[in-house]
Amino acid sequence: MTTTASATLPLLLEQVEVVRVERLSPSFVRVELGSPALADFGVDGPLYDQRIKLVFPGLDGLPDVTGMDEAAMQAWFARPAEERGHMRTYTVRDVRGSGVATRLVVDIVLHFGDGPVGPGAAWAEEVSVGHRIVMMAPRRGSAFGGIEFVPGAADRLLLAGDETAVPAVASILADLPPDARGAAYLEVPLSADVQSLAHPDGVSVTWLPRDGAARGLALQQAVLDHLGAPLVLPEVEEVDPDLWETPTYSSSGEEIDDAVAVVGHDLDGLYAWIAGEAKVVTALRRALVNDLGVDRRQVAFMGYWRLGVAMRS
Repeated sequence: MTTTASATLPLLLEQVEVVRVERLSPSFVRVELGSPALADFGVDGPLYDQRIKLVFPGLDGLPDVTGMDEAAMQAWFARPAEERGHMRTYTVRDVRGSGVATRLVVDIVLHFGDGPVGPGAAWAEEVSVGHRIVMMAPRRGSAFGGIEFVPGAADRLLLAGDETAVPAVASILADLPPDARGAAYLEVPLSADVQSLAHPDGVSVTWLPRDGAARGLALQQAVLDHLGAPLVLPEVEEVDPDLWETPTYSSSGEEIDDAVAVVGHDLDGLYAWIAGEAKVVTALRRALVNDLGVDRRQVAFMGYWRLGVAMRS
C-alpha cells in the first residue's frame, strides 16, 4: 500500500490537483481530481452516495495539510472558514484508474438564480487543469461514514432529488445489482441538464426539468403519483436547514428505533432515498411518514442545502 504524508490520520486529508474539467451542461461542471495519495482511497463495499469534503482556498490560499496529525487537524478545523478555507460536501461521482493514477470524479452544481454564488460554484466556474484543492476522503481500511444509501432487504427503491442530488443518484444507480427494481426522479433546472445514466433495466429514470417552473413542484408530484398518493402537500413554513433523517439517525433527535412498521402496508418492501433542497425534502418527508405511514426505518431524507441560507463549512 502507498504511504502518504498524512498516513497518521484515519482518513485522506490531501491537496489534490485538477487533471480534467468538463462542462457537462449549463448547470453542471465535472472535475477530475488526482494525487498519488488517492492510491489509498477506498471503502468497504460499493460507493453508492459516498460523500467527501472539498476545501476551497481561503484568504491565505490553500492550507498545507502535509503530515497533519489529529490534533493539528482539529486546530485547523477550529479556524474561521475565511482563513481555513470554505468546506463543502460533494458525492464521489466516479473513480477512475488505480494505484497512484487513481482519479476521483466530482460533479458540481452551479446554482444559477439561487441567490449569492457559494464558494463551490464560484470555484467551479473558474477552475482549470492544474488548480489544486484540499480533499477529505475515506482511507481504505478506516471508518469514514458518508454513505446513507442502505436499502437493507427492500425489494423496490424510490430515489428522488434535485440537481444537487443528481451525482449521488447517478452513483447509486451505477452500483445497484442488475436485478434491482424501482424508480428514480431527478429534477434539474433546464432540459439541457438531462444526462444519460447507467441503471438496471428494472429501475426507471425520469428527468423533470423545471425550465422556469417553481422549484420542487414537479419532483413532489412525481413522487406522490408514483406512490399512488392523492395528496396535496401543504406549504412548509418551518424548515430544519440541517434536515437529515436516515434509518439510523435523526437530526431532530427522535428515536428511530421507536418507529413502528405497519403490517400489510401497501409500501412494505419500499426503501426511499430523497435528497435536495431542505424545504422540498421536508414536505416529502411529512407526506411519506405522517400521511402515508411509511416506517421511518424505510426512508432517508436529506436536506443537502437550503434556498437562501448559506451552508456551514
